[in-house]
Amino acid sequence: MLGGCVDKPNTLERVKEDGVLRVVTRNSPATYFQDRNGETGFEYELVKRFADDLGVELKIETADNLDDLFNQVGKPNGPVLAAAGLVSSEERKKQVRFSHSYLEVTPQIIYRNGQSRPTDAKDLVGKKIMVLKGSTHAEQLAQLKQKFPGIEYEESDAVEVVDLLRMVDEGQIDLTLVDSNEVAMNQVYFTNIRVAFDLGDASNQSWAVAPGEDNSLLNEINDYLDKVKKNGTLQRLKDRYYGHVDVLGYMGATTFAQHLQQRLPKYEQHFKAYAKKEKVDWRLLAAIGYQESLWQPAVTSKTGVRGLMMLTQNTAQAMGVSNRLDPKQSIMGGAKYLAYMKDQLDDSIQEPDRTWFALAAYNVGSGHLDDARKLAAKEGLNPDK
Repeated sequence: MLGGCVDKPNTLERVKEDGVLRVVTRNSPATYFQDRNGETGFEYELVKRFADDLGVELKIETADNLDDLFNQVGKPNGPVLAAAGLVSSEERKKQVRFSHSYLEVTPQIIYRNGQSRPTDAKDLVGKKIMVLKGSTHAEQLAQLKQKFPGIEYEESDAVEVVDLLRMVDEGQIDLTLVDSNEVAMNQVYFTNIRVAFDLGDASNQSWAVAPGEDNSLLNEINDYLDKVKKNGTLQRLKDRYYGHVDVLGYMGATTFAQHLQQRLPKYEQHFKAYAKKEKVDWRLLAAIGYQESLWQPAVTSKTGVRGLMMLTQNTAQAMGVSNRLDPKQSIMGGAKYLAYMKDQLDDSIQEPDRTWFALAAYNVGSGHLDDARKLAAKEGLNPDK
């Protein structure tokens, strides 16, 4: 009987055979965290879609620090992929291989409002600085120290970015160096932190896989990242997690965070109950309420619309609302009206555009929306998009 060699399955084949994609990440607002609605975070959502594309379950592991994260990638029965907002460097390329990029970030020096603002690298001399151990930021400071020997900094593997920003906010350290996306995610929680200046050029974040000759998983990752860039999925995730900074600005984001804590809890149960009844996402319904009234039940506009969901008198009556200033009734009416607007749309309008059209109709009425669609068609554009 002749025996032959059986080829070992490559990494991608093993993932599909096991039915599990094992991923290591960091526990932070910009990567992965758990809230009352379950697992979430920019990196989590991006890698969850990748696992869904592969038709496998996603299993997330969190590393205690960056050194631990890089050590875990490719270990037997361990994570095959690191998705943690990683920026490649020559030093890191000795440990892992990096995918195509998906997010551009800029390293920023962060200081405390009220303190003298550093404006360039020489102003870092004599300051108490802390960064993450094993980070590209530590590498940047090491290079700067060669030019400015007076620069002193501490690397810590016992903190995350949130801790560094909190320490600056509370005055425990003078400065830290973090990426712009981390600042954007966290500035609403730390009212004293400010960006002093950008340190160097923008960098690109990528995923990382184990070193070696097996490109099966890396090629699949690159194809996926190229696809989500092209089809708009990546941009939608960026808008969801980081878009609020451009829209709201610093003070607006801080105000929104306060309203989330102080106002939303009073009405959350009503948003959830009526959203479920009308088959809409409760967070979308709550967002409409915030946009309309900042979750204030007694407001009245110059045009006469009133209440938390800003209903007209005619709309309120049609939806069975007798008192527009009653927040429960207003939310009920808003949910019914949104569902009604969505139901009235032409069948040719598919999701996600169907939801956007329903929002537009909620705001300006279906008549104006129909006019806009006719104008689009006249211009040779797609009236269903």
